[in-house]
Order: sequence, then C-alpha cells, then structure tokens
Amino acid sequence: MNTTQYLAEIIKELNRSVDLISNDEAEKLVNGILESKKVFVAGAGRSGFMAKSFAMRMMHMGIDAFVIGETVTPNFEKDDILIIGSGSGETKGLVSMAEKAKSIGGTIAAVTIFPESTIGQLADITIKLPGSPKDQSESDFKTIQPMGSLFEQALLLFYDAVILRFMEKKGLDTNKMYGRHANLE
Repeated sequence: MNTTQYLAEIIKELNRSVDLISNDEAEKLVNGILESKKVFVAGAGRSGFMAKSFAMRMMHMGIDAFVIGETVTPNFEKDDILIIGSGSGETKGLVSMAEKAKSIGGTIAAVTIFPESTIGQLADITIKLPGSPKDQSESDFKTIQPMGSLFEQALLLFYDAVILRFMEKKGLDTNKMYGRHANLE
C-alpha cells in the first residue's frame, strides 16, 4: 500500500469506531463539564497530547480548563471534574490521580478502551472508545495501526465532538471562541 491508501484505511477504521461510542455516555461528560467549576485533563504519552488539545479548546470557550502537571495548574476541588484519557485505564500515575481526585470528592471521567479497568471503576462517568491497547496480542479489536494509535486518534476526535456539543449547548460559534485565541505569537 502507498501512504494515501494507508490514510484511507485509517479513516475507515475511525468511521467504524463512531458507531461503537455511546452517545449517552458522551452526553454525561458534556453535562459533567457544564456542572463543574474547573476542568482538569490528564493522559500519558500521546493520550496526554490529546488531553492538552482538549483543554486548549475548552479555554477558547471560556471554560477554566487545566492540564495536570503543568506549572500553572491550580488545586483540584470537590466542584471540579478530572477527565482522564487512558487506553488501558491502568497507567500507574493516572490511577494515582484518579484516586486522589476521588478522595477530594470531585468528579472523575474516564475515556478508555476498558471501562472495567482501575480508572474506569474509580470514575463517575465512563466513556468507552474503541481501539486496541499498546499490546495488541490481548485485544479482540483489530487495527492495521501500531500500538494505541487508533484509540489516540479516536480520543482526539471524540474530544473535538464534545467541544462541538458544548458549543451547541452554550450558543457559541467559532468567532466568539477566536477572541480567546493566543494573540502574542
């Protein structure tokens, strides 16, 4: 296959993924964000990059959104939500964050391949995304892509869909959001 044929296959995989995501679960996440004072996101590796892009878009909408681990991140409180993107739901550092957030009394949302995972069980809101974990030998879900690529791509697109739903609920459009875009670059 050539590069554009691989791209077409990736897009087919992503298209098949859409029907495997629960709209009810997604709506619970949107409402959880709406009901929260501050939104915190976390993820490791590429999932962490997707979380950062999600936080950036939430900031553009005027939501107090923060990335766990950044130097300007405030404290997490009981009126806040922590959204963790983790394919396995077992990443040790993310499990610790979920446990700490739970002890504080905040809301935890897990976006994961495995809702039955440790993070999934700690979560108040769980969204199952399709995909294969890094070790694909333990997965029934087949993908041509390496490691967790399909999950990470679906995670980014899911987060963008959550943004669109939030925009709809709050009556926002891209022009209103652009006013919050970085302007010193």
